[in-house]
Amino acid sequence: MTKIDAIDDKILRSLERDGRISNADLAKAVGLSASACLRRMQELERTGVIKGYRAVIDREKLGVALTAYVTVGLSEHTKKAQRDFEQAMIGAQEVREVHDVTGSIEYILRVEAADLAAFKHFHTEVLGMAPKVQSITSYIVMETTKDERA
Repeated sequence: MTKIDAIDDKILRSLERDGRISNADLAKAVGLSASACLRRMQELERTGVIKGYRAVIDREKLGVALTAYVTVGLSEHTKKAQRDFEQAMIGAQEVREVHDVTGSIEYILRVEAADLAAFKHFHTEVLGMAPKVQSITSYIVMETTKDERA
């Protein structure tokens, strides 16, 4: 685990809000010289604390109007069943996230689709045909009031 001090924490929080902030503006925001700020950012990148930089995309403008969280239970609890299911989901363009979780189910997926008909197609033709799927429960997102993912 990498030790993070208060300045590093300020740098990370600023970058989470605006990954395109200039080094000069970031340095000013966290109270460092530009060169000291750049050194700290490079160290955070080198140690893997900062894994990359992303664009935040308005998916609705690309025709994605429906987001769902889907829980999936498998009929077999083997490593092969998990690998096969994960491979099927990696290949599914609607699946944006796959989380292996503890509890009464094995996976939580974040799924994006153009509309309810497209989601139904994914649900029956992709997820319903995936290997070893025993149970599926879908939760359609009606509104998002907080999302800190970049």
